[in-house]
Amino acid sequence: MKINPNGFREYDARWLFEEDIDIDGIVDLGKGLGTQIVNHLKKVNPRIIVGHDYRSYSEKIKKALIQGLMSTGCNVEDVGLSLSPMVYFAQFKLNSDAIAMVTASHNENGWTGVKMGIKKGLTHAPEEMSELKVITLNKKFIKGKGSVKNIDNFKKVYIEDLIKKNKINKKIKVVVACGNGTAGIFAPQILRGIGCEVIELDCNLNWSFPKYNPNPEDLKMLNAISKVVKHNKADIGFGFDGDGDRCGVIDNKGNEIFSDKIGLLIARNLSSKYKKSKFIVDVKSTGLYSKDKILKENQCKTIYWKTGHSHIKRKVSLEKALAGFEKSGHFFFNKPLGLGYDDGINSAIQVCHLLIGQRKKMYDLVQDLPKTFQTPTMSPFCKDEEKYIVVNEIFEKIQDFKNKKNKIDNQKIVDIMTINGIRFTLEDGSWGLVRASSNKPSLVIVTESPVSDARKKNIFNFIDDLLQKTGKIGNYDQKI
Repeated sequence: MKINPNGFREYDARWLFEEDIDIDGIVDLGKGLGTQIVNHLKKVNPRIIVGHDYRSYSEKIKKALIQGLMSTGCNVEDVGLSLSPMVYFAQFKLNSDAIAMVTASHNENGWTGVKMGIKKGLTHAPEEMSELKVITLNKKFIKGKGSVKNIDNFKKVYIEDLIKKNKINKKIKVVVACGNGTAGIFAPQILRGIGCEVIELDCNLNWSFPKYNPNPEDLKMLNAISKVVKHNKADIGFGFDGDGDRCGVIDNKGNEIFSDKIGLLIARNLSSKYKKSKFIVDVKSTGLYSKDKILKENQCKTIYWKTGHSHIKRKVSLEKALAGFEKSGHFFFNKPLGLGYDDGINSAIQVCHLLIGQRKKMYDLVQDLPKTFQTPTMSPFCKDEEKYIVVNEIFEKIQDFKNKKNKIDNQKIVDIMTINGIRFTLEDGSWGLVRASSNKPSLVIVTESPVSDARKKNIFNFIDDLLQKTGKIGNYDQKI
């Protein structure tokens, strides 16, 4: 039995299959999760919804996970090939006790993992992941007799639920790009169903991901969408990740719009109808939320919080916020717009409603926002066992920089936020972020300036110089 302890990450479980975890390790993971669920709920035979993504090995892994769950007394209900939000939706619709979705999301081929949750609409937080790790690695399993049954055609129930609530009265031409991931058998049908004219890009399922990973933060994917949008004179382009809980956006002129700014546009649009609402955004997101005049006019409040779908979901729930937005493309809509969890297709639908409601093209809507210069999310390799040490080193150096009133591009540091990594802000509102990735051996770097592209780059160069001096940084996945 093989199971690398580092695979129990902040809120997801992720491993390289067979290198870091084998089938017996997956069975033990199922036993650990089943034990945890039974202990939390004090139920002998809790009902667990399970689904899997389209990777070649995901169904095999799901069967091993189910074997482990059943051995602890869990009654498993298998909804088959799924998106993560379909499994989240199934917990509400079928009123189950917990969920487990076999997916490595947008990670490269070879990765596997499980997104899991007990309370409806939420997924495991760090405390629950730590507890699961202890149970699994120490084999503190309970024994029981569970069952498994297939829930046939639940995909249709999920698709019809999104369509019937979201019909649009004006035709929008959309490019739907799925990177050959699982969203390809959901997104085109749903967006056509609500009334869009759909142009498909890489929507056929192919677990080898022949062109690029289905990741709406990946510039290769975004560039491919941009070309098709321009060629077809489409109103908008949507890119979905491997398990369908994230959405990236390209405007009608082929420009990538970072998801934090899409979130701000949606928040503005919602704020006039839902005054005094709260919105939650992650620390990678634009600084514009805190000063936005329309949100202020409508007495709305924005809270910056930890990056990660599990963290933002929980904060949205705790604060009873109307919505939450992450720069990575996770959007969370609470009642009456959703059930609190992240659904990339519902996010695309909300963008369609935004376009119709504002009666403007996406390019023009973005031009209405104050201009800022943003980097994409950049991730240099850093070992799991070293990444938090490196972040602490960088924090101490930046704190020292602030205390000594040293300047970055002729600007002093006026604020340091440590909710999640280090986000430091300069006098003119420019900022930089360094944090440890929650689900891969890497760091996460983002910078933004409301002043100039040069300042954005200079802040990145400052951060990169500090990182290189640690001697613990490898290659970047992408770099400005």
